[in-house]
Amino acid sequence: MKKSDFYYELPEELIAQEPLKNRSSSRLMILDKTSGSIENKRFYDIIDYLDSGDTLILNDTKVIPARLYGVKEGTGGAIEFLLLHKRSLDIWEVILKPGRRAKAGARFVFGNGELRAEILDIVNDGNRLVRFEYEGVFEEVLDRLGEMPLPHYITKKLEDKDRYQTVYAKNSGSAAAPTAGLHFTPELLKRIEEKGVNIGYLTLHVGLGTFRPVKADDILDHKMHSEFYVLPDETAELVNKTKENGGRIVAVGTTATRVLETAGMNGLPLKGMTGWTDIFIYPGKEFHVIDALITNFHLPESTLIMLVSALAGRENVLNAYAEAVREKYRFFSFGDAMYIR
Repeated sequence: MKKSDFYYELPEELIAQEPLKNRSSSRLMILDKTSGSIENKRFYDIIDYLDSGDTLILNDTKVIPARLYGVKEGTGGAIEFLLLHKRSLDIWEVILKPGRRAKAGARFVFGNGELRAEILDIVNDGNRLVRFEYEGVFEEVLDRLGEMPLPHYITKKLEDKDRYQTVYAKNSGSAAAPTAGLHFTPELLKRIEEKGVNIGYLTLHVGLGTFRPVKADDILDHKMHSEFYVLPDETAELVNKTKENGGRIVAVGTTATRVLETAGMNGLPLKGMTGWTDIFIYPGKEFHVIDALITNFHLPESTLIMLVSALAGRENVLNAYAEAVREKYRFFSFGDAMYIR
């Protein structure tokens, strides 16, 4: 299977540059994974497609302001840090720009010196391990100095940091938002619960590998990035009970899907677990846990459109994307949503 099998044409003007004022007023495409039929709705209509006894699974990760701008000690040369994940106390794996000449021992300053960093080592893909030095609480320093790490295709500055967080974001650690969840409001979630739909939470800290392009022509040669996740016991039990009672598991986003399918590789019942997942889901892979998926529209030839195609069928997905282009849906992180049922 070739990566070109997942290509589609997208006019640049359809890439959403900012979020809508009202989260749940984004558009929602309903795609039937069996028939390929399409309906065009608004996101708040999702409640009409959920039944009492179903379970929504949400990723409660919280995006950290992971982009830092500073200078190199001694030379004053400008540097950009992008924090990927914490390795241990005050030691992070980061991407540097420009970073080719940044060797172990190089030191950098951020803000007015309230945050400093020293490179310890060069690791995978040219990333660096760095040790941060500061006074006080690191998260508070980062909140003052850092910027939200918006994807490269968003060129407009985000005025409100909270709009790149879900309303239920709780556990800090992501370098990118689980964007399917950005459409929910507290009011909509309350109405969904009042209908008898269960809501469960898990955590997957989204890494920048999510946006890394597939370079191999044969998708089977692609190496997936690894991301840290937590599937709580109570969420695993909720999934098991829902299945036993004949309800559906509706994953909110590809991140929640990857955790559930990682946990379910050996079948049901699920057990709570914590670890790293590099699961790669593409057409031909079997789904053991999820029955339906709420997701955004993804980049051409990305692992995310491959995952969606595994659930709904490649032709159905590409037809739906062509319809979304014709109907001028908004694409990618701040764009509209799709519900695959």
